[in-house]
Amino acid sequence: MSVQFSILSSLRLSLQVALLATVFVALIGGLIGYLLARHNIQERREKKKRRFGFPPSNFLLFVFEALITLPLTLPPTVVGFYLLVLFGRNGFVGRPLYAITGWSLVFTWQGAVVAAAVMALPLMVKTTRAALESVDPIYLQAAQTLGQSEWQVFWRVWLPLAWKGIFAGIVLSFARALGEFGATLMIAGNIPGATQTMPMAIYEAATAGNERLALILVVILSLISLMVVSLTNYLEQRHAQ
Repeated sequence: MSVQFSILSSLRLSLQVALLATVFVALIGGLIGYLLARHNIQERREKKKRRFGFPPSNFLLFVFEALITLPLTLPPTVVGFYLLVLFGRNGFVGRPLYAITGWSLVFTWQGAVVAAAVMALPLMVKTTRAALESVDPIYLQAAQTLGQSEWQVFWRVWLPLAWKGIFAGIVLSFARALGEFGATLMIAGNIPGATQTMPMAIYEAATAGNERLALILVVILSLISLMVVSLTNYLEQRHAQ
């Protein structure tokens, strides 16, 4: 396999995996972040009516939020093992999926998408929630007073005021998905031309002693990450203004 083919193949697959994972994360993570932000704002209103703010009104929601955030604290290989337990050929989801379709998520590029999405999801949830909660509730209350429905308030008031922070979360999630390694290695493996993303290619080149290829891949991935992080910082500064 030529150096040029290895670089282009891993770059193409990395971008493909990161983009698809980001689409999933933006939709699911954005929705979860919205629901958590709405619940938190409602809790604040209720606390003003109550003398005490403890215990929380919905303990299960707090547990759910903790589970969503867990990939930020767990080693990626642990998250990858959980994905194997779920989606492996003998997993809770993987076994019936294989029995019905004859297809398994393990050792496929689709598995890499799932791993990248799971690892990036907490960033999107937290960023979306923070962006929405940064909007002054008085604007939301004013819109409701004018007879706007909940979805009208979201689309006409809440989202226009928080979109920069939410978009920064999408960009940051893309960067996280692009650099995912541990969980991807566990569920998708490292198959050149099939599941070998750029982090995988860098690891293989370094362990094989091919420092030239590893350096080229590292520089390319670093430049992409630098551009993504710079865009995120710019959007966060604009959002804070």
